[in-house]
Amino acid sequence: MKPGIVELDGNYILWTVLAFIWLTYLWETYLTWRQRCIYTNAKSVPAEIESIMDQETYDKSRRYQLDKTNFGLVHGVFNQIETAVVLTFGGLPYIWGVSGDILRSFGYAAEEYEITHSLVFLFLAAIYGTVTSLPWTVYSTFVIEERHGFNKQTMSFFIKDQIKSFVIFQSITLVIMSGLIYIIKVGGDYFFIYCWVFVIVVSLVMITIYPDYIAPLFDKFTPLPEGDLKTEIEKLAASIKFPLTKLYVVEGSKRSSHSNAYFYGFFKNKRIVLFDTLLENYKPPKDESEKDKESSAAGDSQEEETTEEVKESKTEEKVEPKKGCTDDEVVAVLSHELGHWSLNHVFKNFFIGQVCLYTGLVHKIILSLTSSILLLLSCN
Repeated sequence: MKPGIVELDGNYILWTVLAFIWLTYLWETYLTWRQRCIYTNAKSVPAEIESIMDQETYDKSRRYQLDKTNFGLVHGVFNQIETAVVLTFGGLPYIWGVSGDILRSFGYAAEEYEITHSLVFLFLAAIYGTVTSLPWTVYSTFVIEERHGFNKQTMSFFIKDQIKSFVIFQSITLVIMSGLIYIIKVGGDYFFIYCWVFVIVVSLVMITIYPDYIAPLFDKFTPLPEGDLKTEIEKLAASIKFPLTKLYVVEGSKRSSHSNAYFYGFFKNKRIVLFDTLLENYKPPKDESEKDKESSAAGDSQEEETTEEVKESKTEEKVEPKKGCTDDEVVAVLSHELGHWSLNHVFKNFFIGQVCLYTGLVHKIILSLTSSILLLLSCN
């Protein structure tokens, strides 16, 4: 043991961590259960929204939230028990040992390659987390979301999406963590300040590049066509001096029929993104490949063309129910989102997050200094 340093008992730390996570879990479960009771008992439309919501829509929403809450309670119990078992029976040290064995199998001494050792550990832990959470994700997507008519994914699309997400986010995470571990190694007594600055810089960089370079790897973004909706949104932005530069529509309908809208960007370069499911009967513009397919199909035989015309005429006779929101409703949704910008909620949340991070890092230093002072006083 180094002079001036007090070593804490490992079992004391373990049981303290377990007690904290169980208390947090019980409190959150209590709040969730209270909300579940509301979903169960509040079977009539509240008087405050009777003018804008009918009983059928309200019942659908209530049943959906009840299903999600029940699923969340069961999933929460599993996660809590899993975490307790992993911590109590040394799951993390075991994965650390396996990662060291993997390095040694390639001729590297794990003790001399701490960063590489840590990255292998994180990668194995991520694989474990993905495997254990996958059945829950599948059930949530293909049972609960499917039951309520929200899921639009096929199993093949789901699998490809999961693999792509894992590969991309692990690539990013491992690079960031290697930098963080290096700073801890060389940062000296003030490593926590350097780590804090590093996390701030990385957060700002990710906020900047994610919408433009990472999100398009998963979804297709197209400019919002000219029309009344675009004009109304631009008027709304101008009325609160929101520096809008671009308007996009993202193809969220290939995953879910849920709707959403958000904005991103720094300073005078703000963009707004609308989910295609939010727009009433929105049809995405056709790209060149689709146009080529239509051109080749037009060159088929006259008999095939006649058959297609008959099919199309029958299809046109079917009147599909309207989907999405009207222009006024979309503008109302965006008014809510832009309200966050107007009230600086994004900046405030980012600031609070960084303060919490810095406080957590400093807390460790304070504990270390306090232990050293107590040791010196006891020696005197």
